[in-house]
Amino acid sequence: MSLASPTGTPAGRSLMEGSEALVRAAIAAGCRFFAGYPMTPFTEVLEHFARLLPDAGGVCVNAESELEAVGMAWGALATGARAATGSTGQGLSLMQESFSEITLAELPLVIFNMARGQQDYYQATRGGGHGDYRHIVLAPQDVAEGVELVQLAFHLADKWRNPVLIYGDYLLAHTQESISVERIDFAEPLPPKTWAVDGSTSGSGRSKSVTPLGVAKHGQPAMGQEGKAQYGATKIPFMEREVRSESEWLDDAETVIVAFGSPAKFVKYAIKQLRAAGHRIGYVRPITLWPFPYEAVAAAARGPHVQRVGSFELCAGQMIDDVRIGVAGAAPVHFIGGVSTDGSGFGVGRILDVEQVTARVLALHQGVEQPTVPGYETFGYEIQPHQMEPTR
Repeated sequence: MSLASPTGTPAGRSLMEGSEALVRAAIAAGCRFFAGYPMTPFTEVLEHFARLLPDAGGVCVNAESELEAVGMAWGALATGARAATGSTGQGLSLMQESFSEITLAELPLVIFNMARGQQDYYQATRGGGHGDYRHIVLAPQDVAEGVELVQLAFHLADKWRNPVLIYGDYLLAHTQESISVERIDFAEPLPPKTWAVDGSTSGSGRSKSVTPLGVAKHGQPAMGQEGKAQYGATKIPFMEREVRSESEWLDDAETVIVAFGSPAKFVKYAIKQLRAAGHRIGYVRPITLWPFPYEAVAAAARGPHVQRVGSFELCAGQMIDDVRIGVAGAAPVHFIGGVSTDGSGFGVGRILDVEQVTARVLALHQGVEQPTVPGYETFGYEIQPHQMEPTR
C-alpha cells in the first residue's frame, strides 16, 4: 500500500501536465541544454524547460527559429553535454538537414515531437533529410510511460551516439497525471565521451573534431566520405535490436489491431470492452516506431485464428505500410483510422471518442463497412469526371 498525501495523491507524486513531466524526466536524465522555438502543441515543453533548467544548472534558449534551435543543440552536443531540441512536425521539417548531419556526425541528440495528430509518422521513421540515416523513435502511450521513455531516449542516444525522437502529441503534452519523476539508472554502463570537443586536449596534438564528413585533424586517421557512409550503414542493423512493443489477447484473436501512441490507449480500452462482450480481438502496440516491431506483428498475424489485421492511426494511413511489411501476406490488412483533430488542427478529434474507436474496431471484426470518419462526410474529396478512369 502506498502512503498518501492530504490531497489523496500517493506520497512522492504530484499532479502535473505531461509537458512538465517530460521536461522533469529529461532533467533527471541529465539534460542540461535545450533550444527550441514555440509552436503548438510543443510550446509548453519549451516553457517548462525555460522555467526548470536554470535551477538544474542548465540552459534553455528560445531561439529565433527552428534552424537556430537545432544548430545550438548541435553545438552543445559536440561538447559532450546531454542536449535536446523539439517542435511539432512542421517545425521539425525545418531541421531535417541538420538531423541528417547530426546523425552522420554521431551526436546523441534527443528530439521532442509534440505532433498534431499522427501525420508525422513518415517524417519520424523515414526522415526528410539526406543520406543513409535512422533515428530511434519512441512513442509513449501516456504521461507515465513518457517519463520512462524520455530517460530511455537520453540513454539510447548516448549508447549509440545517434539521435532519438520522442513521438508525442497534444494529449501527451496537455493531459495531467499524478506522476513521480525519479531518475532511472540503466544497468548497462556507458563509456566516457572521449570524442567530445571540450577543450581538454586543445594544443596538444590530440585536438578533436566532430563532423559528418569523414575527415580528421592533420596526422590523425580519417574514414573519408565513403568510409564514413559505410560506417553509418553498418551501424544501423545493430540499432535495430532496440525494438520494443506490447501485445495482449493474441492467443485466440481472430482480429488483431495495431496502434501506437496516445490513440493506442483508447484502442486497448475499446478492445477490453469488446472482449468482455465475447469478441476475440487482440492488439500489438509498437513502442519503438523505428525500429518497428515487425517480428511481433508477424507473430500476431500468424496466430491460429487470425483472419484480419487493422491499423488504427490518426492520419490518412502511414504506419499501415510497416504493418503490411510485418504481416507479409499472412492476413488481410485494413486501415481503420482517419484524420481527426479539433477545429484548430492541434488537438483531439471526434474519432477518439471511445464509441467511435469501438465502432471502428468492431466493424472490422464483423467484416462490415467502416463508419465514416467524422468530418469526412462534409469535407471528403469528390472525384471529378475527368478523374474517373486511370490515364493510359
